[in-house]
Amino acid sequence: QVQLVESGGGSVQTGDSLRLACAASGHTYSRYLMGWFRQAPGKEREGIAYIHPSGGTQYCGDSVKGRFTISLDNAKKTMYLQMNSLQPNDTARYYCAFSSTTFSCLANPNYDWGQGTQVTVSS
Repeated sequence: QVQLVESGGGSVQTGDSLRLACAASGHTYSRYLMGWFRQAPGKEREGIAYIHPSGGTQYCGDSVKGRFTISLDNAKKTMYLQMNSLQPNDTARYYCAFSSTTFSCLANPNYDWGQGTQVTVSS
């Protein structure tokens, strides 16, 4: 079973930056995908972006494109999300997910999930 641990969340002000990290362990898959999602109270879990170890990336919407950047350090087995120009609407709990088969911008309960890290952006 894959273990995923998110870190890097916090409370910031509009315009600030944060870098989230998701450390993966406990798997031996050579082919997999990992991605970031977020969920605000009362809303569905929203896909942000996902990445393949080969380097291919897919961003999920225009709301984060140009502000958020996903990356993966294969040596550290750690996925990152660099978030710049944060806005109050970015306030949510951010989760990382793992799949050894397929991946999309839609949250799938069959993915392995981390516990999440809270990001709060005040105006």
